[in-house]
Amino acid sequence: MASTTLDVGTAPNPTSSGQTFLGHPRGLATLFMTEMWERFSFYGMRALLVLYMAAGVSEGGLGMQVATAGAVYSVYNAMVYLLALPGGWIADRFLGARKTVAIGGGVIMLGHFALALPPQATFFAGLGLIAIGSGLLKANISTMVGHLYDGPNDPRRDGGFTIFYMGINLGAFVAPLVIGTVGEKVDWHLGFALAGVGMAIGLLQYLLGSRHLSERSSVVSAPMSADEKRSMLRKVALWLAAAVVCYAAVALSGRLSLGWVIWPLSVAGIVIPVVYFARLRRDKDLTPDEKSKMSGYAWFFVAAAVFWMIYDQSGSTLNLFAKNSTDLSVLGFSFPSSWFQSLNPLYIMALAPVFAWLWIWLDRRRQNPSTTVKFAFGLLMIGGSFLVMMLAMAAASGGTKVTPLWLALVYFVQTVGELTLSPVGLSVTTKLAPAKYASQMMGIWFLAVTAGDCTASIIQLLVGDSTGSTWYFASQGLLAVLAGVALLMYRKKVVRLMGDVH
Repeated sequence: MASTTLDVGTAPNPTSSGQTFLGHPRGLATLFMTEMWERFSFYGMRALLVLYMAAGVSEGGLGMQVATAGAVYSVYNAMVYLLALPGGWIADRFLGARKTVAIGGGVIMLGHFALALPPQATFFAGLGLIAIGSGLLKANISTMVGHLYDGPNDPRRDGGFTIFYMGINLGAFVAPLVIGTVGEKVDWHLGFALAGVGMAIGLLQYLLGSRHLSERSSVVSAPMSADEKRSMLRKVALWLAAAVVCYAAVALSGRLSLGWVIWPLSVAGIVIPVVYFARLRRDKDLTPDEKSKMSGYAWFFVAAAVFWMIYDQSGSTLNLFAKNSTDLSVLGFSFPSSWFQSLNPLYIMALAPVFAWLWIWLDRRRQNPSTTVKFAFGLLMIGGSFLVMMLAMAAASGGTKVTPLWLALVYFVQTVGELTLSPVGLSVTTKLAPAKYASQMMGIWFLAVTAGDCTASIIQLLVGDSTGSTWYFASQGLLAVLAGVALLMYRKKVVRLMGDVH
């Protein structure tokens, strides 16, 4: 999954020297390479994560139960998107986007190198560092792309974000082929270290190329007063102290386990988005029209959460199916199971231009589906992908190794669903945003990913040994299909709530 946050402000073109990158401001090359290497490190590590944690997969791993390994993966992925909210807030109130991205890149790099160390404690510390760093970087680097252009009407702007988007998928495509191979075939920790090296390269070129970025990226847009800083620091210290005391008490009782981390984070990842959205919806400053649009947006938010609940299991349950139940050879050529993680970005790079053309072609004929229909189609596709997985799992019963075409088909169906839901979701989020929350609404869109991943974590913890079974895939696939059908049935109601947005 890849997404960008558009910034609509104006800024002078920072490329006064005349240097350009494919006809765009020179700073785009810096941000393109930074994001490409960050995605290289993120997706490369993610391709190894569950394989390293789960028991019975390969030697030298952590030997966790499959359900626990999947839950850890889901919670980690959820925290990356949840922490994008404070990441944007830190840039707006404290550091500015440029410094925040640099710090985020450094924290990510340290996290990957922590994963490369043998102790289990450093492994989980590394995951925490990567989640924190990704929140700092992800929330701000897309905004910095917008800073390069002379406002929203700059004719190069959309093309610049398209180039940036290709950098995301290029890094995501190459990473499993390189890091996955090293991790699976040579050494797990060397693979994690290689991800750290990738982030180090991205951070180095970011620091060297930062002179090409817009000055606006260094501006703290809403700096905190001294009193606000003191109040905020007191609150943070209080909550941290409470957490330390709580977990210290559990540790002294001898009952501290991984579940004491996974369960609270999973529940928080669902409760926080719901509470945040509800508070926004009840804001008395919103007009009746804006409140109606927020009620309409709730349908898209829930639909997106269901979508990401299934989609983000590509790195967990599908990754384990590739390792344990798939014939990893084609025409005599053998390959690591992590290579399947390159299929989604490959499909995106191939299909994204086709879908962009398709929507324009349909619109000219006044046949372009509404946002509601596109969302419903995305849900039907993601649900259908898990129904295909149900059949693949049935074919793999008795220890049979099934053809790689099963997973190739599953990832294709999921990518088609993503291209009908994810870009459209970004667009409708900006269209339905109340004026007061225009900037924060993109963070709410990311919270749908958090809620979906945490729901997947809880499901895996509850079903335990049945994670990845035939009925596991069937039940979630049917849930998504039913959600898609419900959205189609109530689409007229949703359209009414959306008001003048179509």
